[in-house]
Amino acid sequence: MANILILISGHLCMAPRPQKEAEALANAGHDVTVRGFWFDPELMKRDRLLIVNKKWRFEPIIDFQPIYRQKNFGIRLKSRVAKEKFKRFGTFSPALLGYGVKAMLKVARQFRADLTIVHSEAGLWVGNCLLDEGYRVGVDFEDWFSEDLLPDARAVRPITQLKTLESRLARDCTYCLTTSHTLAEALAEAYQAPKPTVIYNTFPWGERQQIDYQKRDRRNLNLPSIHWFSQTIGSGRGLDTLFNALQYLKIRVEIHLRGNYPDSYRQELESLVPTEWRDYLFIHPTVCNAELLSRIAEHDIGLALEVPYCLNKQFTISNKLFQYLQAGLAVIATDTVGQREIFSQQTAIGRLIPSNNSLSLAQALNELLELPEKLKLAKDAALLVSKKQFTWENEAQKLVKIAEVALIKKSKNVI
Repeated sequence: MANILILISGHLCMAPRPQKEAEALANAGHDVTVRGFWFDPELMKRDRLLIVNKKWRFEPIIDFQPIYRQKNFGIRLKSRVAKEKFKRFGTFSPALLGYGVKAMLKVARQFRADLTIVHSEAGLWVGNCLLDEGYRVGVDFEDWFSEDLLPDARAVRPITQLKTLESRLARDCTYCLTTSHTLAEALAEAYQAPKPTVIYNTFPWGERQQIDYQKRDRRNLNLPSIHWFSQTIGSGRGLDTLFNALQYLKIRVEIHLRGNYPDSYRQELESLVPTEWRDYLFIHPTVCNAELLSRIAEHDIGLALEVPYCLNKQFTISNKLFQYLQAGLAVIATDTVGQREIFSQQTAIGRLIPSNNSLSLAQALNELLELPEKLKLAKDAALLVSKKQFTWENEAQKLVKIAEVALIKKSKNVI
């Protein structure tokens, strides 16, 4: 049995992949601890519920909730100063990568794990420091961090330093994971490194036993229902494409969006929705992890309208695609390289469409909605491929094997 530490940069409930990683490694007999940060009281409650009766543990490194704002003022100030110095002078500081990055390193040193697995931008820096000190380090490239975000956001990011950190971990970590074969190949080529092990971000088939089969989202069960969700409802997520497509739809449907809905986006979104469709649009808040599958399963078609404005969006596969399959929804997804990877293995699950193309989206929706038998075939195919191929039970076995290899292999200066 090994002592394994998993480092994340936020709430546990917002990190489904590290949760599943911890579960798989704990079920394999390892002693697993996840360390992250708390920022929001409601999300903290969800975190606590998640770890009830688990074989592994979660502990916050720092609690940044509002009641501790004064206590943690110095850390927040360092982050703001670091961003200003980088913006003015190009000076790099680890504080640019997230709150509490040095505290994360301190925790990892004190923990002295047999394997420390990093997941975030802050984790890239921590992982590099640990490698320098002879620790065994694993990395999960959930995203291609140096190739992420919109151009305006990238302009104030330490791209060069992120690439350096990523390159070292990609080359030196035996436990090196990512989310698609296309991203694995791109990382290997960019950093002249071994191809990372691909662990699809699927979900456990056994979770379907928890579906409550209630209709809490739907208003008119005689109408088909479209579902889209993300952590945040905002721009750059394909919603403008959806709303522009509504004018071409031949059948009325309910449209359900789920996510945090900031006031800054409300006016923009409402201006995009045609007047005649406003009574058919429903916006829901986020729900706890245990309820999400039930709410997705209420609907008929899931939308994964990723916009490939950066290489990360082009190569990754959205989590929602796998959750739609698990819930038994037909899927309409944009033709990013990552999502094409899934559709190439099973085309019957729905339709693949060009990005930012409202007419193509409307055509795909009309094709499924006008012929109920086609919609049923796509939903049945989604459920079948989720059960037979894209299930976490399969991915977990691969993850455990690569961890066991990493634990056997010695670091250059193992402590």
